[in-house]
Formats: sequence, C-alpha cells, structure tokens
Amino acid sequence: MTIRIVPSWMEDLEEEDVAFIKNLVLTSGSLKDMAAKYGVTYPTVRLRLDRLIEKIRMHEDEEAEPYVKLVKKLALDDRLDFETAKLLISAYKKEKKK
Repeated sequence: MTIRIVPSWMEDLEEEDVAFIKNLVLTSGSLKDMAAKYGVTYPTVRLRLDRLIEKIRMHEDEEAEPYVKLVKKLALDDRLDFETAKLLISAYKKEKKK
C-alpha cells in the first residue's frame, strides 16, 4: 500500500525526522533502544523527540501567526536559541497589540 496523501504535519519534516519516526516505530517506542541505535544518551534522544513533537504541534495550531511559526521553527532547528526566540515572539505580540 502506498501513501498517496502526506498529512500536512509531515510536509515540513526533514528526511532525518521521518527516519527518526520510522526507527521509533521499529523499536516499539523504546527511547532506550533508540539511544543505543543512534549511539547517544537517553536524554539526547528525549530532546530530539521533544523537538519533533513541537514541530508536529506547530501544524496543529492553525491560528498561530506565520512569524511566530517561523521563529519557533528556527529555534527547533537550532538555527536560533530558545531565549532569543522567546524575546522575538514576545516583542512581536506586544507590537501587535498596539
């Protein structure tokens, strides 16, 4: 069976994110087994999973502003640190209220 329609939450995922999801399913969701497979620590796998969860949640929030989504995506992709992302989003929201 071939998937002909890709869910919208999967459209922006990178290939390595999809591979991570596949490996998570193949290890029956065991983060311990994932850590062994990737040769990293459990907390590293947990952090990776948490970031992937946030990427997916961003798509569920249809009301989110495009600017806020962009800033969150940059932070999740380690292209922007989280503290800077928070400052940018906060400043944006304050400016928008004016």
